[in-house]
This record gives sequence, C-alpha cells and structure tokens, in this order.
Amino acid sequence: MADYKLAARASHPTDSVVEVKGRKIGGGNFAVIAGPCSVETEEQMLSVARDVKAAGADFLRGGAFKPRTSPYAFSGLGLDGLELLKIASAKSGLPIVTEIMSEEYLDDFARDVDVIQIGARNMQNFTLLRMVGALKKPVLLKRGLSSTIEELLNAVEYILAGGSGDVILCERGIRTYETATRNTLDLSAVPVLKERTHLPIIVDPSHGTGYWELVEPMALAAAAAGADGLIIEVHGHPEAALCDGRQSVTPQIFARLMKKIHRVREAIA
Repeated sequence: MADYKLAARASHPTDSVVEVKGRKIGGGNFAVIAGPCSVETEEQMLSVARDVKAAGADFLRGGAFKPRTSPYAFSGLGLDGLELLKIASAKSGLPIVTEIMSEEYLDDFARDVDVIQIGARNMQNFTLLRMVGALKKPVLLKRGLSSTIEELLNAVEYILAGGSGDVILCERGIRTYETATRNTLDLSAVPVLKERTHLPIIVDPSHGTGYWELVEPMALAAAAAGADGLIIEVHGHPEAALCDGRQSVTPQIFARLMKKIHRVREAIA
C-alpha cells in the first residue's frame, strides 16, 4: 500500500462524505464555499453572507488570519475577524470555513469554526496538521504552492492519523513557469486524486488563476472534471478589497455562475 494508508482508495473503496450541519461534500454531493478573501467589517461580512446564500452557496469563507507574502500587507483582523465571521454565520445560517495559521488558536477554532482550513503555505506544517487532526473536526487541506499530489496525500495522512476522519482536499493552483496567471490551476489533479483517494476534492479557481475573469471558466471546468465542490472568493466591492480583490467576483457575477454550475452538474450526471 501507499505511504498514505488511511487516505488511500485501496483502504476505503467508496467515496467518503464530509457532512457539516446538514451540508454534504463528496460521494456525489457538490458544495460551494464562498465569501471574501479577508474579513474586513461586520457590514461587509453580513452583506456577502446574505448574497452568497441567496445564490445557493453552502458555506461561508473568510480570512480572519491571512498569510501574506509581504509583512506589510493586510494580514487579517485575527480573533476580531473570527467574531465577525460568527455573527455572519449566525445570521445567514452558513457554516464557517476559515484558515488557521498557528497552534496558538486551536481552542478558538475548535469552539467556533465549522471547517478548519489549512492553507497552501502550511500544507507541510506537520505539527500543526497533527494538532488540527486531533480536534476531530472537519478540515479543508489546500495543496501547497509547489507540492506534488503525492506530497499532498502524505500531508493529509498526518491529519487522518491525528484523529480527524473528515478531510476535504483542495486544488488551488501550483507554481510553474507560466506568468499569465497567478498560478497554474491543475485540473488534472481532480481525476488523479479521485483514483488515488476516497476523500472529497474541491477546486479554488480564484487563487488558481488570480483574475476574476477566469474564475467562471475554470469553475465550470472543475465541475465538469468531477470535482466535489468549489471555493470562490466573493466581495461586494472588489476594487476596494484589502486582499486579493483582483481575483474576487461580485455577488452578481457569483449568482450567474451558480446557475451555470448547476447546468454543468446536470449535464454530467
């Protein structure tokens, strides 16, 4: 067997289904996670949560803690941002998906977050992976910027070995020589992972491309490729966003995209 014994398809022939507050991902269940890159204000979060729910989103995303390339860039509101996520979640009914960056906040995330995200930069932070796994909560693990599929599957094994059985994998683009897009979205990862693991796989066309104009075609292609869901950045005023506004779609564009996604899903059923 592969090194990733718990994640391997051979050890679990049927697709795993991750269920969070009645929402299911995997095993034929498609889910969309949507919201802004960064939590900025209460008004922003309430507005986006209302809009994405109306369009059919299943989960609310938002970064309270943001790993940024530059130490001078906006790096999130921290625990204050998590409080704003909780308010938006309570009023919209959408479960929270947000990224943890440090073991310092494990107790806060265990108490307040529905799906704990491990970002690309922490994919091989093995100590953090084990600790998050020990919380036995749903986890969303993003593929590292320059990581192979084999490395991704070995990383997820740390979470599974830590105790959590509910893990979602995310293809979010990898670093290549191409500069026309922010990253190179590897949609072939979807069928490859489907072959090797029983875990659900979703796609992030926002980080995968870096441009809002490319989010729709890549989201539709991901659905057609058999992904179990999508994570999409949505902002009411992308031009004024404190983080990654260039890759964020407006609520109006997101609503139109959701209708197209449903049609693609029906076509491949």
